Amino acid sequence: MFIRLSLATIILICAIALNGCKHDTPVPAPVPKEIVWTTLLDSSLSHWDKWIGVPHYSVDLPGYPKGDGMNGTPIGLNNDPLSVYKIEAVDGKPYLHISGQIYGGLTTKKEYENYHLKLEFKWGEKKYEPRLNAKRDNGILYHCYGPHGKFWNVWMNSQEFQIQEADMGDYYALGPLMDIKAARRLQDNEDAWIYEPTDSLRIFGDDGVAGRCRRGKDYEKPHGEWNTLELICLGDSSIHIVNGMVVMRLKNSRRKNDMGMLTTLTRGVIQIQSEGAEAWYRNIQIRQITEVSEAYR
Repeated sequence: MFIRLSLATIILICAIALNGCKHDTPVPAPVPKEIVWTTLLDSSLSHWDKWIGVPHYSVDLPGYPKGDGMNGTPIGLNNDPLSVYKIEAVDGKPYLHISGQIYGGLTTKKEYENYHLKLEFKWGEKKYEPRLNAKRDNGILYHCYGPHGKFWNVWMNSQEFQIQEADMGDYYALGPLMDIKAARRLQDNEDAWIYEPTDSLRIFGDDGVAGRCRRGKDYEKPHGEWNTLELICLGDSSIHIVNGMVVMRLKNSRRKNDMGMLTTLTRGVIQIQSEGAEAWYRNIQIRQITEVSEAYR
């Protein structure tokens, strides 16, 4: 039995068949936004100013007044007679060598806000007075404000990411305040406030429970090895990271203004300390951020 189909019906059937075989045009996957880092080290330290503090009595430096390293007359801005901060080329790349012989602050020329700072650090061998018999010490000061030399005639008022042997990632308040979740307990035979992410927020700094909060766990590598240190600042919060591990989360960065009123502190220059110990930095990079990367939330 034959069924006669009209021409219109045949055309309609073909159109339906062709449409069924038709595939949607593939949509390209979104291109990830490029992460742009700015390198802060070059052969001339063009991104930085130097502030050199008070030479210790033990330093051989004729023509400059001496002191205990903290009290006295600082050498001052961009005058570094002993090359406390010096760039040395290693395999064609700039490495920052810090002698530690005089306290100092290597200071960015720009202020920064909402950023991710990443760098590599390792200890050298030499130590100097007034910390000749103490732990090797250094540090990254952030949200720095006010004049040079406000603290011990050398550093600006600031928040500190401590770099000290066995204490890498601690917090120190050099004038301002922070809120940190912390618990009070014995550590190294000392009564101390220790970062504890499940505890209550405590105030650190002026009028707070202490001027220092110790990081919870020690992720520092053995002496002479490179450590990767990261500082994330977003709004009034910051994160201290040592070798890929979050060692402290800090909130509500603030300071007292000239009227004694508390104001939010979210920006400032960055200082790298010289504090009695030889140290090396390399691959110092910074980038602007609008959110914290998923790895560190």
